[in-house]
Amino acid sequence: MTSLSGRAFVTVVSAALLMGCGGHQAAPAADRRSAGATATARPGGTPAGSPSGARPVRALGRSVPVGLRIPAIGVDTPLMRLGLAAGGGVQVPPIASHDLAGWYRYSPTPGQNGPAVILGHVTVGTYGDGVFRRLARLRRGDRIVVRLENGRSAGFTVGEVRTVAKADFPADAVYGDVDRPELRLITCGGPRSGTGYRDNVIVFADLTSASP
Repeated sequence: MTSLSGRAFVTVVSAALLMGCGGHQAAPAADRRSAGATATARPGGTPAGSPSGARPVRALGRSVPVGLRIPAIGVDTPLMRLGLAAGGGVQVPPIASHDLAGWYRYSPTPGQNGPAVILGHVTVGTYGDGVFRRLARLRRGDRIVVRLENGRSAGFTVGEVRTVAKADFPADAVYGDVDRPELRLITCGGPRSGTGYRDNVIVFADLTSASP
């Protein structure tokens, strides 16, 4: 199906991220960051400080992502596809013992122009840690590799990692249209609030390499 764009995309993703990430264990202390930060939008919706500084490469054709590897935090996981939940927001991966991250299928595929979106849990209820439990430990310059269905891989370089209060989620800066291939990784973070978490951890990354 075709990607949503512009305001419609921002609206449905934002609605999902105001929900809790689920779980009965707090995130590891090393994963927490101060709350309330907001991204500053630049022309085209790109957050200030987001470019990694690495030289970008030409956009790739559309190909569904099937795997995600983040060496700096020990992530190597298949990717599931996420659509829209019954309430109109974005689905999140199920709470399960074998926790996976998921690509939102109405966003660009990783490597296409625009912000490709991958979501994952920081904790998964009584099962413990989620696939993105260490996401907040990523730093500028860290590498992310997305395996694509066509056999190619899209390599991204982290430009920025932010923890933002869910109440102040910078939807336009995160999901606004951009004219180059970018990647967003999103999970929950910060202090617990009821059965969820108060904040979101957001990773901004740029496409900087691609396999043949």
